[in-house]
Amino acid sequence: MESLIIRLEGGDRAELADLADASGRAPEDLARDAVLRYLRDERVRVGAEAARLAQRHAALLKRLGQ
Repeated sequence: MESLIIRLEGGDRAELADLADASGRAPEDLARDAVLRYLRDERVRVGAEAARLAQRHAALLKRLGQ
């Protein structure tokens, strides 16, 4: 597994540490879960937008494919 450094301002870092402490988890685990959740949500959002655009421009895409 590769490492990724995420820079947080003092208040955000303290908030992450407090949340991690309150939940009994490591700050790194919370940050990783947040990033994975964001990636999943963006994948769904971008996929839906791509499908919407493909449907909206289906005739043009068909003509370009001929």
